Amino acid sequence: MVKLSKRKKSFNENFSANETLNVEEAIKKFVDFPKVKFDETVELHFRLNIDAKNSEQMVRGTVVLPHGTGRKVRIAVFCKGENVKVAEEQGADFVGSNELIDKVTKGFLGFDCVIATPDMMRDLSKLGKILGPRGLMPSPKTGTVTNDIARMIKEVKAGRVEFKSDKQAGIHVGIGKRSFTNEQLTENAKFFIDALNHAKPASIKGALVKVASLSTTMGPGLRVSV
Repeated sequence: MVKLSKRKKSFNENFSANETLNVEEAIKKFVDFPKVKFDETVELHFRLNIDAKNSEQMVRGTVVLPHGTGRKVRIAVFCKGENVKVAEEQGADFVGSNELIDKVTKGFLGFDCVIATPDMMRDLSKLGKILGPRGLMPSPKTGTVTNDIARMIKEVKAGRVEFKSDKQAGIHVGIGKRSFTNEQLTENAKFFIDALNHAKPASIKGALVKVASLSTTMGPGLRVSV
């Protein structure tokens, strides 16, 4: 007979894998889960009603969560001239032009978000094979190629989240920390779900989301209705 850990036993007592909850109910369940030694991320996971191989059905977008993500984001800004001072004043972690490109070419990747001005994109294209696979390549579609770098830095620091469907027709995103209040997590979750539904491709018939779940970093997924 397999002996269950206290954590697994608690999970089994507090939720059913076959039960579908609304967002508020699922978040309230987290209170009963055993705590770990770090502040877990609360995550939303979606399986979408799309053909992941069809580029016209790719789902992507951005949203600024009202209560942020609780995660410190290290920002790299590729720019020149007066924009360097602007980026530094707004608190960007790494700022530069060709010298920063050279640093990344040599292996530096100590950042979580990349913002660039349009005049840098030709030079930055040489980093496509490095930044692209990591989802870090700036793009006009997500607003990370812009002349208004002050606004973009503020949005990223405030909790701006980019999302994009993967090869398995899924989207996975952190919407806060377990230390957030239930109300903060609920509002963040609803903001993200609204943004996701607004990003629904015109060619999709019926609901965009097949299955959705909420989880903590170390916890099980609780199926939720969206």
